[in-house]
Amino acid sequence: MKRALVCGAGGFIGGHLVKRLKSEGYWVMGVDIKDHEYVKTQADEFLKGDLRNQNFVKETFKYAYEEVYQLAADMGGAGYIFTGNYDADIMHNSGIINLNILEYAKSDKIGKIFYSSSACMYPEHNQLDPNNPKCSEDSAYPAAPDSEYGWEKLFSERIFLAFNRQYKLPVRVARFHNIFGPEGTWTGGREKAPAAMCRKVAEAPDNSSIEVWGDGKQTRSFLYIDECLEGVRRFMDSKEFTGPVNIGSEEMVSINQLAQMVMKISGKNLSINNIDGPQGVRGRNSDNKLIREKLNWEPSLPLTEGMTRTYKWINEQVQNSKLKGIK
Repeated sequence: MKRALVCGAGGFIGGHLVKRLKSEGYWVMGVDIKDHEYVKTQADEFLKGDLRNQNFVKETFKYAYEEVYQLAADMGGAGYIFTGNYDADIMHNSGIINLNILEYAKSDKIGKIFYSSSACMYPEHNQLDPNNPKCSEDSAYPAAPDSEYGWEKLFSERIFLAFNRQYKLPVRVARFHNIFGPEGTWTGGREKAPAAMCRKVAEAPDNSSIEVWGDGKQTRSFLYIDECLEGVRRFMDSKEFTGPVNIGSEEMVSINQLAQMVMKISGKNLSINNIDGPQGVRGRNSDNKLIREKLNWEPSLPLTEGMTRTYKWINEQVQNSKLKGIK
């Protein structure tokens, strides 16, 4: 039985990854600073602690692992990473976590290690046109991310690849493009656009409006969690390809279009009220040429199907919250 370590197993993607690995017959160690907020972990063993602490990281690596998945990070949606209010924490916390993990992962007890970078590391100047953003993997340099979160992700990519060169550590570096789905953060300020739209629509009375930050013409692509995990697993099974590679959808929509999609899914008659707020770059879309070439695969689930599943789950959370409030 293969052993896998999932760092960030108490989070959205990590929680789903644990379930995916268990379904494939892995023995899984989950690690996070917190328990999963919405589901009981399926990990065979779960250690709760701070990966910024070297002693805790040492305990985490008490076993030999065929595969390590490094998803742990200080992160959130636009309301968290684009305001500038948390930049020092984001860079310090995520940077220390990655350095600590790599120090212990370079031992001969580790097979491959996966690192989840982000599309936020792409240069801002290539994402000014909402209709024609450029996010091919080779467009990363000259570097000019639009946030400190993006700069930290770029730095950490280089650290992982440096450990690959110097210590022969088999690494896999992927750039995630807006992963979404059920069992993720949907309220509190760290939620991302798909979850925020679902929550706003679920909470809105019929014949009212929801708020959308900016003019709503900024564009993004969003990838459903099951598609993300399929890409990650195929990437980890690849022989020599280290990346970086995009794992995202090429189905680009404006934020207003995303809101309208959720309104249609809900069946409510709502309108959009565009207000000032953090937006990030004007346009971003995954470029899947490299993943098609290297893995002979790319995501195919339509956005509306993933959003339908996500809205159903978030609407249930909203209604349950209302019932608890009544009680």
